[in-house]
Amino acid sequence: MKKVEFEYTIRTSPTILFACLSTPSGLSEWFADDVNIKNDVYTFFWSRSEESATLIKMVKPESIRFKWDDDDEQDTYFEMSIRIDDLTKDVALIVTDFTEEGEEDEKKLEWDNNINSLKQVIGA
Repeated sequence: MKKVEFEYTIRTSPTILFACLSTPSGLSEWFADDVNIKNDVYTFFWSRSEESATLIKMVKPESIRFKWDDDDEQDTYFEMSIRIDDLTKDVALIVTDFTEEGEEDEKKLEWDNNINSLKQVIGA
């Protein structure tokens, strides 16, 4: 598996952005159709499927890291981190994920689509 990182500038407050990344209501507005949490396990529902991911690490209000429960790879996860530029105060969302070698473009497209949905939801 190959680690990939994508950066997106998002015009919103870090507090609003973190709520969209870490709460069931926030995630269900852009990442999945519905999201439930029980004991640090987030279950993501889409129209024809569901997947669960365990919350590995949360640093409020900066980052959240999940591990897909059905992923057998030892060191894989997906993480969404908020970074604020010291000079411009621009808010950036950094997505770290893993993909098969040669499938980086597909993974980028998947995240581009997700982040476009996120931007629409928060009006960024």
